[in-house]
Amino acid sequence: PGGSSDAVEEEEERMGMKKLSEDMYYNYDELYSRPVITADSEIPENLLHSFGYDCGRRANLQLLDERTLAFVAGNQLIFLDVRTKEQRYLRSCSGGGIGTIMAHPSNRYFAVAEKGDQPNIVIYEYPSLRPYRILRGGTGQAYSFVDFNHEGTLLASVGSAPDYMLTLWEWRHEQVMLRCKAFSQDVYRVTFSPDNPGQLTTSGSGHIKFWKMASTFTGLKLQGLLGRFGKTALTDIEGYVELPDGKVLSGSEWGNMLLWDGGLIKVEICRKGGRTCHAGTIQQFALDEGELMTIGSDGAIRGWDFESIDTADCNDDSGLFEIEPMNEMVIGRNVSLSSMVKSCLPDSFIWFAQDSNGGIWKLDLSFSNITQDPECLFSFHAGVIQGMDVSSTSHLMATTTLDRSVRIFDFLAKKELTTSRYKQGGTTLTWAPRLVNPSGGLVVVGFEDGVVRLLELYNPQSLRVVAGRSRYGDAELRLKQAFKPHNAAVTAIAYERNGEILATGSMDCTVFFFTVGDRYDPIGFVTVPGPVQGLEWSPQSHGKNTLLVLCRSGHVVEVQSPDPEAQNHGTTYHISGLPTRNFTFSSIKSHIKALKEKKQKEREAQLKKAKEEGLEPTEEELQEVEEEEELPPLYTPDPPSPLCCGFYSLPGAFWLSMGGYDSGFLYHCKFSEQQGEDLLQRRDEPFTFLPVQNTDEDPICTITFSRQLLLCGMQSGSVRAYPLQPPDFHLTSMQAFWALSVHDNQYGQLRQLRCSFDDQFVLTTGEDGNIFSFSLLPQEDLLKALQCSKAKVPSPRVGVEMEGVAQDIEDPSAYSIETAKQKLEMDRMRREAEMRKVERRKMLAELQNQFKQLLEKNQGLPEHVRLHRTVHTHKPIHPCNPNPPLRPEVEARKELAWEEERHRIGLQKLQERFWDSLESDTVTVVAFQSDHRISTYRLLALSQRFHELKQRGRVGGPGTEDLGEEAVMAPHVVRPGGSKLAGRQAEKLRKATEKAERARVKIEKRRKEWAELYATKPNENCEDPEDVRAIRLATENMGDFKLKTAKDFTVPEHLRMNAEKKRAQLVHLEEKIHERKTQMNSRIMALRDTKVSLVSRLRSQAQQLQAVQERLALASNCQLKPSQLILPLSLISLHPPLPYFSPSLHPPLPYFSPSLPPLFLSIPPSLISLPPSVPLSLISLPPSIPPSLIFSPSLHPSLPYFSPSLHPPLPYFSPSLRPPLPYFSPSPSPLFLSLPPSPSPLFLSLPPSLPPLFLSLPPSPSPLFLSLPPSLISLPPSLPFLPYFSPSLPFLSSQMSSSMWQFDAELCLLRHEKLCLDIQMKLADLRHVTLFQELLLLKEFEKRENSLQERLNACVEEEEDLRSKLEECKQALELKRRDISKLQERERAIAATFQASLGENNKFADFLTRVFKKKIKRVKKKEKAGDDGYILSYTPHCTPLFSHRYALCLCLYVFVCVPPDCNSELFENTVQLRERRLDLEELLVEERKTADNLRKECDSLVKKEKVVHGSLKAAEGDLELFNREKQQKLNELDVVVPLRLHQIEFVSNGVVPCSLAPALVLNTVALGGLQERIKELQVEKSEQRDLYRQARQQHVQLIHDRKDMEAKIQSLEARCEQLMLMKFGKLVDLEALQTLSGNRNLEEMRQDSRVREAAYTQEVRQWEVWQCVCVKVTRHHTERLLSMNSLLSQKKEMEDKLNTRQSRMGTQFQGRRHAEEDERQRLYQLVQSQAQEANALRQEINILSRKGGHILPPNTFPFPPMDKKMIYSIMLKISTNLHIELRICLYSDHDN
Repeated sequence: PGGSSDAVEEEEERMGMKKLSEDMYYNYDELYSRPVITADSEIPENLLHSFGYDCGRRANLQLLDERTLAFVAGNQLIFLDVRTKEQRYLRSCSGGGIGTIMAHPSNRYFAVAEKGDQPNIVIYEYPSLRPYRILRGGTGQAYSFVDFNHEGTLLASVGSAPDYMLTLWEWRHEQVMLRCKAFSQDVYRVTFSPDNPGQLTTSGSGHIKFWKMASTFTGLKLQGLLGRFGKTALTDIEGYVELPDGKVLSGSEWGNMLLWDGGLIKVEICRKGGRTCHAGTIQQFALDEGELMTIGSDGAIRGWDFESIDTADCNDDSGLFEIEPMNEMVIGRNVSLSSMVKSCLPDSFIWFAQDSNGGIWKLDLSFSNITQDPECLFSFHAGVIQGMDVSSTSHLMATTTLDRSVRIFDFLAKKELTTSRYKQGGTTLTWAPRLVNPSGGLVVVGFEDGVVRLLELYNPQSLRVVAGRSRYGDAELRLKQAFKPHNAAVTAIAYERNGEILATGSMDCTVFFFTVGDRYDPIGFVTVPGPVQGLEWSPQSHGKNTLLVLCRSGHVVEVQSPDPEAQNHGTTYHISGLPTRNFTFSSIKSHIKALKEKKQKEREAQLKKAKEEGLEPTEEELQEVEEEEELPPLYTPDPPSPLCCGFYSLPGAFWLSMGGYDSGFLYHCKFSEQQGEDLLQRRDEPFTFLPVQNTDEDPICTITFSRQLLLCGMQSGSVRAYPLQPPDFHLTSMQAFWALSVHDNQYGQLRQLRCSFDDQFVLTTGEDGNIFSFSLLPQEDLLKALQCSKAKVPSPRVGVEMEGVAQDIEDPSAYSIETAKQKLEMDRMRREAEMRKVERRKMLAELQNQFKQLLEKNQGLPEHVRLHRTVHTHKPIHPCNPNPPLRPEVEARKELAWEEERHRIGLQKLQERFWDSLESDTVTVVAFQSDHRISTYRLLALSQRFHELKQRGRVGGPGTEDLGEEAVMAPHVVRPGGSKLAGRQAEKLRKATEKAERARVKIEKRRKEWAELYATKPNENCEDPEDVRAIRLATENMGDFKLKTAKDFTVPEHLRMNAEKKRAQLVHLEEKIHERKTQMNSRIMALRDTKVSLVSRLRSQAQQLQAVQERLALASNCQLKPSQLILPLSLISLHPPLPYFSPSLHPPLPYFSPSLPPLFLSIPPSLISLPPSVPLSLISLPPSIPPSLIFSPSLHPSLPYFSPSLHPPLPYFSPSLRPPLPYFSPSPSPLFLSLPPSPSPLFLSLPPSLPPLFLSLPPSPSPLFLSLPPSLISLPPSLPFLPYFSPSLPFLSSQMSSSMWQFDAELCLLRHEKLCLDIQMKLADLRHVTLFQELLLLKEFEKRENSLQERLNACVEEEEDLRSKLEECKQALELKRRDISKLQERERAIAATFQASLGENNKFADFLTRVFKKKIKRVKKKEKAGDDGYILSYTPHCTPLFSHRYALCLCLYVFVCVPPDCNSELFENTVQLRERRLDLEELLVEERKTADNLRKECDSLVKKEKVVHGSLKAAEGDLELFNREKQQKLNELDVVVPLRLHQIEFVSNGVVPCSLAPALVLNTVALGGLQERIKELQVEKSEQRDLYRQARQQHVQLIHDRKDMEAKIQSLEARCEQLMLMKFGKLVDLEALQTLSGNRNLEEMRQDSRVREAAYTQEVRQWEVWQCVCVKVTRHHTERLLSMNSLLSQKKEMEDKLNTRQSRMGTQFQGRRHAEEDERQRLYQLVQSQAQEANALRQEINILSRKGGHILPPNTFPFPPMDKKMIYSIMLKISTNLHIELRICLYSDHDN
């Protein structure tokens, strides 16, 4: 054993472990976290009791001895005595909370792992609770689990997010053995293997990992193996156990056990028939004395055969091994066990279990006949404390949570009085005030189903005994009334200030009011904009009685108290017309930050400016803020910040505490006068705010007032107390505060904070399930207050025992008050309707019976008397009848109304199924003169699935950001007050300022222009974007492109297809098909509409034609043709605009075309004379007619100026055209006059002597038609009217035929287009089939592809992470190299300083050099952090009265032989330089070690990067192989491509082969484009060469120009500097000189200085007058002092004489000298005895400083008798000396 211990010590020395004394302890009073106390805020901190239990925390139960349990409650560690139920407390040291605890195997120690920034693990000794060891630096934020090994020598800890660090500690020496990151997700547990010391296991979220401490050539390492689940589903592992042979047995989320061997699952263990081992997660395993037990969340504990499980194996592919438990214990129905600890007594089967539902159980797991039943030792709330309140008359507290219980506590007696359970969980609770219940026995509780229950609390022992039954317990809760005002959880309950109205708020955005009395009756409800967070009634100081409703969404509503008498509950309880005011919080925190930063910048700028000018700025100057720049726009958080709490300050004003982004302030708000805006658009800002220290990430969640204290509950679980000076509505005195971390800092947000009715106690509840009570009294007052053993429980009401049980609402789906009222109203209306229906049916039945009886009587009568059937029919009711009976058909309709409605609904469903889904049905349009027809597509509407897929595709694309409207704020111009300058000075200063401002604007403009110019300058390495784009395009399109069917074909990245992309292609194709068909249908329907209008027009024209034919039959004797009109030319007057002309009609002019002018008259040219007003542009001449034939002077004397170039050629002109005039000369050519439409009238005038002229129109059809209505023809009165003539007769028939011909042509054209579209649609359908087949195939590959892609992404992310770490490591290494070089430079500088200090020819140079270069073993000093430096190893007993430097020099002078002639200052300087050199050498060693570690880390990262890069390449290869496989499967699909014979160029011997399998289908356009591209590239190549040659020349020219410009710039700069030196004598800043202006403040100060100088001169003159007066008074006083001095001198002489005389008379008192000698001797003996006693005390102190020393009784010495005064003086001296000696001894012991 001795050799073993020596080996351990050598190993510890080799590993560099520091040894700590076994009897060393820390002082708990210096470690534990105290309250944060600012100035003037001292408040007592007295924790009375903890009423809660954080049952959801993992492993939150440890057993320290047979009767003490320990668990964590927020920032406290609670020691609970199982027998007496007393509690002891241990606060956390960090103040950030406690992460986990663990007891030592020997139970002599326990570990407390804390939370916070760089938390510690504190090892306490038990039961003394003294801190024994502190382990530092194990994790960054919090510990999640710690565990000791079986021997108790090592400790393993695992941290939580973000580092998840696994650390092994040699905890007795506070040393880290090994460290490694456990996992990248939450780690729940870490344990040592009890049988294999070098093995550990960790488990957590979705993983289990097996660790081994392995010895390598670099030392001891920690190697981890991650468990692979294989075919088993991934699961979170809460519990596991290490088996002796190295296997690990773990649990699962579904309740089965997993047996791990070598990092793999060997077998999954279940019960017979495939049942799970537990109905839920297995939380813990216990292997105790060969017995294996599992603890499940289902509340069951089962024992299993260890040998069967250890050798379990599976023989089939299921992977399951079935086994039944040997023993089983089910604790209860509502029990969920999470951890267990065994009693520390030997041979004990008692276990203590943690229940996640709020309990601690004592279990007997002996599984024998005498096994005790499970015993619930303690019961607590489970989960978040939803509601808490205190009694207004006693020290009672009521709480409720979602565990469906309401509990009453006596926090003075520290016990729970009673518990009441319900069907639903409680969400809020309020204790009725004294105004409502003077005895304080009424509690109002709101539940999650919207029910509110009134509970009466009373002492059952005060009840009268009924039927011999006695009452037990200290308190009892009784249901008084239950009602359900809401449909969601009740969140707030508040009584009105007079106690007359109760208000309840809920998550359903409603507030319900009730009248308060023996029974609570509903008044009504109002709706609010959001879920209710809190309710507060206005205090008595306010005039109006209003309710402040706080909504979580940031809305605040003020509702006036409703009048119960004025409400009329007809059909609803909704209160309309109640006066309300709304406030919607708008964030101003961004403006607050911006304003603060702006002020800070301006202050720094003023300080900097004053420092440059050498002046000290005053506070007034620093406080001046010039509002010149606009503040940035308000930032509005989305979603809005939640509202935490609020309270009234003044009428219409209130304070709010916001969470989220707006935390850190208390906002003072008030309601706006304008209340008509929309609540959704409303934005209100606070009118002031109050910053709260350290609350940016920790908002105030609840506020309460106590005496003159403002108590705040924070989100971090801490409590703050602010002293206030009442009345302080604006909280101006809210400065100093007292803060204490109480609940858990991560998830222990304070929910309620209440003060007792006497303001002596404070109670807090949090989301961590803990409830704490504190006292505000000092310790002595607290003891007096606790003399009262318990609180007073109210007595029961008179006759309460005789009352029946109130009706409760247990059904969560029961109707609320409003819903029930609406239901009653609907039921009433339905009953009335049914009653009316029954009455009508009854009446109808009676009438039918009467009618049948009448019919039978009628049939029984004789034939001549019998009435006929028609007589029985109803006759119409006379209109004079005021109440006419209904007709039979109306009655029948009413009878068949239900059948009609049923059939209507059926028809509607059929239409929705078959007709509404149809967007357009088939419509056929037929031609007029042929059988050609065209039909629309039968088109179905796009489905909802299509729109969803389309929307998903749009969401995947790039989104557009909505840019908010920027708030424009006008700059605030600060107008100066009254100026102190005179008029002339002010004017001069103003002109200088304006000049400087103009110069500044000009300089700023020039600077901006230069900036814009330089911004456009490209970078030296910049390339043309067009070139870059062209290179990228060429890179993508160049290469060895293979066919998709090739085996080595690589699918490009942009062509890789997955199911989502293919689905998008399908959606796009369907959309295009639908769009094309819709367009064609719209065109066909437009053609159909055209036909309908044309048919109606043809009918009207046919009617006109028929009328004309009838008129022509009367004029059969006329010889003229219908198309000819005989009129004298002088009577014809034509209007050129011709408004009746229509190009769509068909005139019988075969020579007309649409390009011809609208009117032609063929007449002899010689007979036409044009007036001067006719423009030449109206005359058109065809080019085929020679001008000489027409424009001969003899023929055309009136047109000498005509030119044939004025009119375009007319190809339709024929010279053979002749009008049917027999007397017309054929020799002259006809003349065409083109009369286009013109706004001015135009007339053709012919000579009156001409004979009548015929206007003839050919009968053949033509595209154009000219219609001359009778209104354009004027006839003279002498001409008889021809009634038989109608010029429209031939035109109507031709117009009708041409209209039908044109419609048929349009239909044929559209039919041809539709045939082409049909071909395209068939191709699209084939494409749709192909895409759908590809989609089905891709869906099969989707899962594999996603897994491969995720693997590739993980490799990419890991590689990027490693690269970033490697880059950071390289940067750190480079910094360390620079630091090392700097230290080396400093070392060389110290050596140079030493050589310089020696000087030349120093005879002690060798000695001093040896001293300087001597190496000394240095040991770090064990002092506080404030003392730096080292001491020599051979100077352990230096007195602490000397400083470190002095002690060092003293020791050197003692132990080093210094030559006598050596200069002491030079020697001391040498020693100091040596110390600096040694310090630098140690720093160099540390820096080099750090650099080596960084270098090793870089190497390891490089290796990891290579491995990850290989994995990435492998993943890319797997993905590439997968894409090839997918492409091959896609290639196997058949694609239909319709081809024509001329498109097939694949021939063999001139013949198309039978099989086209080896053929390739190409796009002709693409092939031709490639061939053309070859030629284009050749041309582009030559052009690029020319461009390159030109660019080279231009580049050379630009270089020459730049050199010339640089030389010119240098000469100009030199000239400018020369001119500045000549003018100013130095180089100055011209811009600053131009912007220099007069300083108004300086001028005003100068003026003020002049005024004050004049005033001071006047004041000096007055002081000179007063000085003369003072001189006179001083002289008078001096004379009196001199006289007083002389009198005092005389008095002194007389006293001396008197003393001399008295001394001569003292011979009779000489006997007293002997008494003085005796007294002196006695005092000498007393001093000696004191010295001996001091020596004895020193020895006793030395013995007590060493543990285990024996104390001997001190020697006693006889003391002479002394009086009280002497004893007091001696004791004072002794205590002083002892105090000094104790300080010296402790200081020396601390140094040692």
